[in-house]
Amino acid sequence: MRAVVTGGAGFIGSHLADELIARGAEVHIIDNRAAGDSAFVHPSAEIHAEDIRSEKVKEIFQGIRPDTVFHLAAQVDVRRSVKSPRQDADINLAGTLNVLEAAKTAEVKKIIFSSTSAVYGEKKDGKIRETSPPDPVSFYGLSKWAGEKYIELFSRIHHLPFTILRYGNVYGPRQRGEGEAGVIAVFLEKLSRKEPFTVYGDGEQTRDFIYVSDVVEATIAAADKGDGEIIHVSTGKKTSLNTLIRTLERIHGTALKVNYQAEKPGDIKESCLDNEKAKRILGFQPKVSLMEGLKITYQWKMGMEKGHDRRRS
Repeated sequence: MRAVVTGGAGFIGSHLADELIARGAEVHIIDNRAAGDSAFVHPSAEIHAEDIRSEKVKEIFQGIRPDTVFHLAAQVDVRRSVKSPRQDADINLAGTLNVLEAAKTAEVKKIIFSSTSAVYGEKKDGKIRETSPPDPVSFYGLSKWAGEKYIELFSRIHHLPFTILRYGNVYGPRQRGEGEAGVIAVFLEKLSRKEPFTVYGDGEQTRDFIYVSDVVEATIAAADKGDGEIIHVSTGKKTSLNTLIRTLERIHGTALKVNYQAEKPGDIKESCLDNEKAKRILGFQPKVSLMEGLKITYQWKMGMEKGHDRRRS
């Protein structure tokens, strides 16, 4: 496989590129490194330091002629999207459309789009299924949903095969300690600085936390399966922030101080994605438990603070 990974210097993208290379793929990364880190890029990957909105993306695609495009590059911070909706839309919509046009010109065989549970907004009727109507409460969720619709219509007009993957709350090594979607990374950053955690709300808000290697497994599976489908990549289990904090306390070995503050605009109270469709179509089954994933991520973060290799894990 000859693959392009947009956002391949970032958290999920760099892990995806690593695994693709391990499986023998030729990997090209398009990343402006605004949120990514060159230290995370596999030495066998070729990196193109460009923004996904740039006209040069089409030239890059023409030169590579990739089989598959994994489109992960995005503005992913919920709160930043609320403060700067224009920038959020410019990256997540204009950038996605630019990638689609480049893929069409280069006759790409398939595009895999990394979307998010944020498209659903607030749902209080148990596990969310792919048939649940989107109703985003943040500009980030709205721009990712709009990106999905662009892909569906673009495919209908230009016959570009696609799979849309709506991720749960992904966590693991290399995740930056900022943004609501990276709450585990935020907590570990605070922990490394010996600072108290800040929780907006009562801490009973829930998330479907899924470890990055499981996300990578499902994303690669989508290269050959699930054409034209929207599929959840999740554990199907909800965990409250208070439960997450207690788990981190067990790993760390001491009690952790938490400051509770008022809820923030755009925050979602409950989120849990049904993953039966992923099991059926992708053959996907999450393997890493929350405790196991948190231990690995905790050890990586503590090791990084001591100056160990940042690519490790």
